Amino acid sequence: MKNKIIMFWTIVILTIISIVVIKVKPIPLGLDLVGGSRIVLEAQTTGNIAKITQDMMDGLKSALENRVNALGVSETMVQQMGEKRLLIEIPNVSDPKLAREFLGETAELEFKKPIINEDGDAIGWEASGLSGEDLNKAAVGTDTSGRWMITLDFNAKGAAKFEKLTREFKGYPIAIYFNGDSISEPVVQQEISGGKAQITGDFTIEQAKKIVNLLNAGALPVPAKIIEENTVGPTLGADSLEKSKIAGIIGLGAVMLFMLFWYRVPGFIANIALVIYSLIVFAIFKLVPVTLTLAGIAGFILSIGMAVDANILIFERTKEELKAGRTLFTAINSGFDRAFTSIFDSNMSTIITCAILYFLGSNIVKGFALTLAIGVIVSMFSAITVTKNFMHLMFGTGQLKHPALFGLREEDINEAYEVAETKREKAKFGVLD
Repeated sequence: MKNKIIMFWTIVILTIISIVVIKVKPIPLGLDLVGGSRIVLEAQTTGNIAKITQDMMDGLKSALENRVNALGVSETMVQQMGEKRLLIEIPNVSDPKLAREFLGETAELEFKKPIINEDGDAIGWEASGLSGEDLNKAAVGTDTSGRWMITLDFNAKGAAKFEKLTREFKGYPIAIYFNGDSISEPVVQQEISGGKAQITGDFTIEQAKKIVNLLNAGALPVPAKIIEENTVGPTLGADSLEKSKIAGIIGLGAVMLFMLFWYRVPGFIANIALVIYSLIVFAIFKLVPVTLTLAGIAGFILSIGMAVDANILIFERTKEELKAGRTLFTAINSGFDRAFTSIFDSNMSTIITCAILYFLGSNIVKGFALTLAIGVIVSMFSAITVTKNFMHLMFGTGQLKHPALFGLREEDINEAYEVAETKREKAKFGVLD
């Protein structure tokens, strides 16, 4: 009994923690629920690139993921479609036009050295070998007059190039080009070592941030063109979310009413376990975190059905044991033990299927598989541990005095006990049926 009390309070504490997590942590919502932009980009061949390879696509995907993250939008998705297309989904984006322009930029930063004539005048520009590839990080800052500027931190190779460039062209301007346009032509005042530089100009904060974000995200390894763009409105997403909530409440309510009607007190215990199960699963969703989509909600609701199915197997087995004349304590234990194999086998089959869907399916399918797998794993805990613990605490170890509490008739139990007693009497005298 002591172990059962400990387990009971463990379940209570776990439930309280789950409620706190649900209240404190927000859950990320997918594009279909919160709205946003869906963009398809296609890698382009050029004079220097005759064929798009998988390595190029992997590099393009990585660069675009960095850029989308630089937008400050969470739970984005970049997925390859076919040989040279990428699908990008950006939930809750406030400016689809900004996202479109941001993803299409090439982010080419180049420092150009001056061409000096015989009179010592700068008459043009030529490449100096120093580019965005030599950067560690870019950031937005302000100069002494409060104007916005861009600070650059070069890597070791870039720092050496920059030091050499400033040493050779001290007193001359160096042109800084971004995506083919000159954004600044500062005059070198002194040799600069350490790999630190500043770009000053008439920048607005938005322009400076955009340049910094693109530089930090890196240049695209191949040119990419936006060939399709769709916008999912937040109204549609909110409507889908509301309908999903209503469907979930109706479905859960119907299941709980059925359990209460058919299994009586055990059904009531199963409903409590189902509420605890839902709280724990939802808390796990927030802790992982799981991006909740319509497919993910479907997986969660399906896992609720499987949790109820486990309880039904247990209760039916328990009723069979009671009809066979077992004591209440023995019937409960035997019912759980006999049902466990079926529950374990069916749940493991589901988890294996979820693993296959997660690793081989699309992102939408992955969301369904992940929520279903988490729900199934937790359902085994709720059915085997929570329900069993509450059953023992409520019914104790004696005989079943009120069969109606289990949805049984008096004659079912009386007949079972009479048969069991007859068998015990015969056993005393060595009589075997």
